[in-house]
Amino acid sequence: MSGVVPGFVPRMLVDPAVGLFRADERVFTAMLDGWRAQMLARGLTTQTIKQRTQLLERFQQFTGEFPWQWRPADVDDFLAGLRSGKKPISLKTLRSYSNAVAMFCSYLTHPGYGWGEFCERTFGDIPSQICFEWNTPRHTTDDAVPAARRAFTKAELQRIFDHIDDLVDREYAAGTRRWLPLFRDSVAFKVCYAYGLRRREMTMLDLEDFGPNPHVSDYGRFGAIQVRFAKGTAGSGPRRRTVLTVPEFDWVVDQLRTWTSGGMRANFATADRSSAMWPSERGARMSLGSFGDAFAAARDAVGLPKELGCTASGIPT
Repeated sequence: MSGVVPGFVPRMLVDPAVGLFRADERVFTAMLDGWRAQMLARGLTTQTIKQRTQLLERFQQFTGEFPWQWRPADVDDFLAGLRSGKKPISLKTLRSYSNAVAMFCSYLTHPGYGWGEFCERTFGDIPSQICFEWNTPRHTTDDAVPAARRAFTKAELQRIFDHIDDLVDREYAAGTRRWLPLFRDSVAFKVCYAYGLRRREMTMLDLEDFGPNPHVSDYGRFGAIQVRFAKGTAGSGPRRRTVLTVPEFDWVVDQLRTWTSGGMRANFATADRSSAMWPSERGARMSLGSFGDAFAAARDAVGLPKELGCTASGIPT
């Protein structure tokens, strides 16, 4: 079993011939090492693994006890302390902390890893699950988004798009170079809305991410998008997904053709540095923050409430 399951009780702790000096500390360290191996085997990112193991070390220091001694009341006290005081942590952070403790306990209590048997033999007690529905935040989306957040209406989005397009026309007529980045932003925001992309997904698009849909030849090379930086599960890194161009938003095809084939994108001095869909004046790719600032400026200019940011479902993050 130890050669098959990542995170199984280390051989040095199973061997009865090896005496354990400061056994509780050494076993807890071995437990974290085993959990780390399990998370690596699951393909989680090293940053996520580091944050979770550090949180468990922090929880152990808070309780002053070890996993085979932990009880549900320890979670109550730990989370309650984090939500009180002058700077309480957010509900999202609270949920991630409780999830980490719950996952660590699930790892320890799984019979495939052998920790229960080992702890009973060594300490006369066994680890148990200490996180339950009644002492951890709800795992629903009901409270994940502030109540003030809502989707854009079609009229509100049209006001933003019209405003940016008017700016493009005004700057172009005045003979300034500002029309080009404004046109880029206009096309980018419309692509984001037409394909239902998150802001990061839109920012990381490359020219090669667009391709034909064999069932709709009229769209040419803009029949679908391969989204390479789609949101994945916690700690797993980005995932891929394909989004098709739909008839309701086929107007975006002409926008994309003008941007890529009409020489607009090529007018950026940095366009030849990479195949990034949205080059900037100074870099090969427009940054996430710059797009957010540009959208916020357009929203404020047309008098829409600040709650309708890039996290509202018209232009999602």
